[in-house]
Amino acid sequence: MPITTSTTVTLNTGAEMPVVGLGTWKSAPGQVEAAVEYALKEAGYKHIDTATAYDNERAVGQGIKASGVPRESFFLTTKLNNNDHERVQEALEYSLEQLDTPYIDLWLMHWPAPMIDPSQGTPDKRLDWLDTWKRMEEVYEKNRDKVRAIGVSNFSVPYLNRLLKVAKVVPAVNQIELHPSLPQQEVVDRSAKAGIVVTSYSPLGSDRSPLLTDPTILKVAKKYDVEPAAILISFQAIQPNRTVLPKSVTPARIKSNVNLVDLTPEEVQEIKNISKTSVFRVCAPQWTGWGDLGFPTDTEALGVESSV
Repeated sequence: MPITTSTTVTLNTGAEMPVVGLGTWKSAPGQVEAAVEYALKEAGYKHIDTATAYDNERAVGQGIKASGVPRESFFLTTKLNNNDHERVQEALEYSLEQLDTPYIDLWLMHWPAPMIDPSQGTPDKRLDWLDTWKRMEEVYEKNRDKVRAIGVSNFSVPYLNRLLKVAKVVPAVNQIELHPSLPQQEVVDRSAKAGIVVTSYSPLGSDRSPLLTDPTILKVAKKYDVEPAAILISFQAIQPNRTVLPKSVTPARIKSNVNLVDLTPEEVQEIKNISKTSVFRVCAPQWTGWGDLGFPTDTEALGVESSV
């Protein structure tokens, strides 16, 4: 029997989060406005994901306004930038202003890596990301009308463990890189154990990914008469406790990316087996200047058995 995809997952706040969202990393102003407008107005998307670090929040907001879609009918995620760890309230207000929205459905700490200048990869060693989370908790408690859930992004198992020991608010989401060549099963399992939904970014393995020409992916795509990207997105979407963020600024791809395929358990296992022979990480944490941020090496990340 095929595994049927769901349209939403339930966060620990009780809110419903759409399984598929439009990712906007690397989607530049001048292109992303039309992409967001099309996704909401024509392609049926109910979730848009952006970040202050993407330098496109204002353009995303313009796309939202141009769509004419009522704000309450879709889910909006953005993220605290790495150089805003000391300016949490101000960072929230900035995002609200840029997006021209009264509230954000989900606000994530983009990386547990305070930085002086993200463009230069300059870490701010004076600061502790755990203090930032405590500030995010305070802002969340005082501004429920402006931010409806808080969460994290790029959090490894050791970082999740440290956070969960003291958190007053359990993160609603942990957004991490996930695709068949980077299953990160320990992070997935630790998040699930804490009731944290996992969001997959770079589900295709980024641009020009070898996954798009992988023989297993091509075989399954041919069976269902869809593009390889549809199989990679569907593979994430059918996982329990999972949402996924395909990204594109091309209307045809935006539309096709939201059309999911119900895969069989056998096909799911075949796709999982890709990690036995092919592994890579698109977005390595070392760029932050904070080392590996608790993530194992790619070889170690292949393990599919949970240790938590």
